[in-house]
Amino acid sequence: MWSTRGPVTFREKVRYKMLRDHRPLVVTFADKAAVRNYVAGRIGDRYLPHAVVLDTPADLRRLDMPDAFVMKPTHGSGAAIVVSPSAPVDARLPDDGSWVYRHVRREHAPREALVRIAAEWVSQLYGQGPNREWVYERVPRRIIVEEMLGGATDRIPDDYKLFAFHGRVHYVQVDAGRFAGRTQDFFNRDWTHVPLSGGPPWADPTPARPRTLDEMIRVAEALAVDTDFVRVDLYDVDGRIVFGELTSFPAGGDSPFEPESFNTEFGRHWIVPKRYR
Repeated sequence: MWSTRGPVTFREKVRYKMLRDHRPLVVTFADKAAVRNYVAGRIGDRYLPHAVVLDTPADLRRLDMPDAFVMKPTHGSGAAIVVSPSAPVDARLPDDGSWVYRHVRREHAPREALVRIAAEWVSQLYGQGPNREWVYERVPRRIIVEEMLGGATDRIPDDYKLFAFHGRVHYVQVDAGRFAGRTQDFFNRDWTHVPLSGGPPWADPTPARPRTLDEMIRVAEALAVDTDFVRVDLYDVDGRIVFGELTSFPAGGDSPFEPESFNTEFGRHWIVPKRYR
């Protein structure tokens, strides 16, 4: 049983928020379909990836699918089927609806297999068990098909995760090589490398400061203005900033920190309210 009295560290405060922040806004953030309206209202739809939201997996049969796309469930995190020409030649879809990422070529993504995986996704209530993320039980279970953000090189773009406390970005996490050789680095908002590990190794060489960093910070802070904490995930695709998702409860309250002192350091920027209104 988690204690929510006097939280100090980042993990403690995420768990506090999970247990106490039941505002509709948090549900909107978690819903990959509904959050698009929030983003469009805050920063404009030019930052949104092109997407189609499907009410049922069977709707995939009638959808005109491009050669490259990303299919996700709207009611959870950590699952996607990425289809593009740059996928490894031996990559295949899972035999069941496992809640995983897969990157495959178009010829290895038959329509009925996609329907089957999508149907298994919507049959599952995400966020139970170890994650305990109640918010997903309030999200309609649908499927979203988004444009593939590979840019000119058809490369899976780096994922910039901006940690915003009380509407101000303090840290940026950069994840690269999601399907092969994954790396993870942390930076301050001025792009000073932070000697922190969240599990994967640091990139070598250290990622250069993106030319779009200032704009990404402005975007993240505009999206974070209504809450005490949210992680804003963005992509830089050949200079085009694209929205990824808003995460209120990173790692379900179990984010790893090495050294552990950064658990307290991240928490230092966050003053949780006595009551969420």
